[in-house]
Formats: sequence, structure tokens, C-alpha cells
Amino acid sequence: MDSALEEVRDALNNDCICRIAVDDHREVLGWIGGTPTYEGNVWELHPLVVRPSDQGKGIGRALVNDLEELVRERGGLTIWLGSDDEDGMTSLAHTDLYPNPLEHLANIRNIKGLPYGFYEKMGFVLSGVLPDANGPGKPDIFLVKRVQHR
Repeated sequence: MDSALEEVRDALNNDCICRIAVDDHREVLGWIGGTPTYEGNVWELHPLVVRPSDQGKGIGRALVNDLEELVRERGGLTIWLGSDDEDGMTSLAHTDLYPNPLEHLANIRNIKGLPYGFYEKMGFVLSGVLPDANGPGKPDIFLVKRVQHR
């Protein structure tokens, strides 16, 4: 709970974007955050959560589209995110990605539905991988999307 509260506090920083989706009863269905980096040229999308019972209803898509528009309004050029594979959901898990991590990334398979597939549907593209980010054989997979040309 402490780390979750810290996450919320960080997202409420004045420089960040923090948006929620609510239903007609004002119950929170989802939450997205964005943090500027590289002098506002690049934004990290983190977090994106949708209540499990409401997944697949377009809420995540609407939140991402909203974030993209707000990033464009603030002059951002690119949004990036990491999709951690801590549970063996891709072909990159439980594998020694060295000496050529990008070769493994080029041949990635999404075995158990890691959320990076959702982001690809939203127009994000794979851009890198950090081997062992979460422990041996547990990589972080990076995706990016251009939201406007300079």
C-alpha cells in the first residue's frame, strides 16, 4: 500500500499528467499518468491501469488517446513506456538475451498476452529491451510512439 500511495503522489506532481476515467456513478474505472523527460520532448506513460472487470471496453484506449493529446498540447514529440515481463509471458523471459538483445527482440513472441500487444494496437512500436531488469530472465520491454513532428 505504501508503494501504491507513493505512486499516486508522484503522479500528482505539477509537471506530470494524471487522468482518470469514471463511470456515471463517479467510480474510477481507470487511471493513466505521464511524466516529462528530455525537457518535455519525451514523456513516459506510467501507469496505465483499468479495473479488471472493465478491461476490453475501450477505457484504456480512451485514456491513452487522451494522454497523447495532452502531450501534444504540451509540445511533446514522443511517448515511451516499459512493459515488464516478470512472469514468463514472452519469448524473452527466462532467456539469456546477451550478447545480442536486439536480435531476441526482433524475434519476440507474446506467449501469454503481455500488455505490450495492447500498446502495439495503439500504434506504439518496440524500441528496445533491458535484459534482467527485474531479475535474471525478467526483461523490461520498451515501446515508443511519435505523437507529433517537430
